[in-house]
Amino acid sequence: MKVSDLFVRCLENEGVEYVFGIPGEENLDVMDALLDSSIKFVTTRHEQGAAFMADVYGRLTGRAGVCLSTLGPGATNLVTGVADANMDCAPLVAIAGQASTNRLHKESHQVLDLVALFQPITKYAAQIVSPDIVTEIVRKAFKLAQTEKSGACFIEFPENVAELSSNDQPLRVQQHTPPEPAADRVQHAAEIISNAQNPMILAGNGVIRAKAWRQLAEFAEKLHIPVANTFMAKGIIPFKHPMALGTAGLQSRDYINCGFQQADVIICVGFDLVEYHPHLWHPTRDRKIVHIAMTPAEVDACYIVEAGVVGDIKHSLIRIGELATPHPGHRMRGLRDTLISEMNEHRDDRSFPVKPQKIVWDLRTALKLDDIVICDVGAHKMWMARVFRCEEPNTCIISNGFASMGIAVPGAIAAKLAYPDQAVIAVTGDAGFLMNSQEIETAMRLKIPVVILIWNDGGYGLIEWKQMSRFGRVSNVKFGNPDFVKYAESFGAKGYRVQKTSELLPILQKARGDNTVSIIDCPVDYRENLKLTQKLGDMVCPI
Repeated sequence: MKVSDLFVRCLENEGVEYVFGIPGEENLDVMDALLDSSIKFVTTRHEQGAAFMADVYGRLTGRAGVCLSTLGPGATNLVTGVADANMDCAPLVAIAGQASTNRLHKESHQVLDLVALFQPITKYAAQIVSPDIVTEIVRKAFKLAQTEKSGACFIEFPENVAELSSNDQPLRVQQHTPPEPAADRVQHAAEIISNAQNPMILAGNGVIRAKAWRQLAEFAEKLHIPVANTFMAKGIIPFKHPMALGTAGLQSRDYINCGFQQADVIICVGFDLVEYHPHLWHPTRDRKIVHIAMTPAEVDACYIVEAGVVGDIKHSLIRIGELATPHPGHRMRGLRDTLISEMNEHRDDRSFPVKPQKIVWDLRTALKLDDIVICDVGAHKMWMARVFRCEEPNTCIISNGFASMGIAVPGAIAAKLAYPDQAVIAVTGDAGFLMNSQEIETAMRLKIPVVILIWNDGGYGLIEWKQMSRFGRVSNVKFGNPDFVKYAESFGAKGYRVQKTSELLPILQKARGDNTVSIIDCPVDYRENLKLTQKLGDMVCPI
């Protein structure tokens, strides 16, 4: 058989359901081989959209999402999405066609050294130089992409190699078994936690990757230790859980930051430093840190570990919980009460444009608890992280490692493909929406129903927020927008415009039931931004 057929059989062997991408001259043989495969090819309108789809698919399923491009500009268009997946620890395998190997040694049309380009933003990057190594490269790429810390891998596939013949067979897929935590490290961690006066848990996305959210909730409840989650770990502990403090990761004097100030022991579970810089929550470097994760701690001056428990997170939490002494109760209940008060404060607000808190309240009201929200990057992300209540993991996806704008629309498409029985909502700003809005056509063509909620402020709201906080004036953040309703209708999608605040909830409820792509243009009042951290900090933080 042709090497391109073997390559596709290797993808099938890895359990690949979808390949997201764009056909090109240098991947013609792979595209032809996919016609005879069970794998569905999702033709996108931009390679960045394809990479974001693979990114979100991998993060939601734990199986590597796959994206495909041709050489040169097709491959470079993948870069942002691949980097996002790698830094957010989402399993992804990117594949790019390449010119024939007899052109790679010299200056040649559209030729770049793609392996060198992708090496800094992946766990593994390799070129297929002969038929004999196809099975090994594909198996290694998927193994590394899906092994903790999961991330992105890259395969370059020259067109002349794809045309050759091979009698090889895909390699057997072997699953990685997480190591058991060392008993002495478990004992040491339990002693530190037992002797703590005011311990606190910072839970990260690694808990979701390890599927250890139930063990975390039981650990916190048994030992009476409050839990703050990172942006990327929303839903890791149900908000209704009495130990849930909400989301950490905003600015200094944020109310949860004040919780870190009060803690003497901070237990970091499945936490990656890219999720929330330690210098923001541990600038004093005088707290004891217990690191519980699948991999050793990264070196950081503000993250010097007192006890590191490396291994299966589920087993680590269970074993430490069996040895540690429960605390009589936590002192941070006032922080939780403050958050609940803030969530409820604007539930009946009727001012227009709509306040961010009201948008989040109505969105939560319109959705079921297992519906999936894909949140773009911008000012709205801060509000979603803060006041959108989550009861289940992987129901509010926020990219906060690489934090790239433009992920919400393609990400929502991938989420709906992964979980067709759940409603999927893309929450995005007007800027992030237009970065990959062309993928609306992809969703319409493939009949993938998603709701896109646009927070419309006519500018880069998050940057304006930062500019006002630092300088008291704005610089070059305003822009114009098309008529989003007509824009939606031009694709054959449904378009809604919120013209008064009372319309938002009914529109969200109707759009959720539409069996098509529905786009909601909602004007937002971002004057609330500057109050987000200041008010809560003043309420609960000591001067």
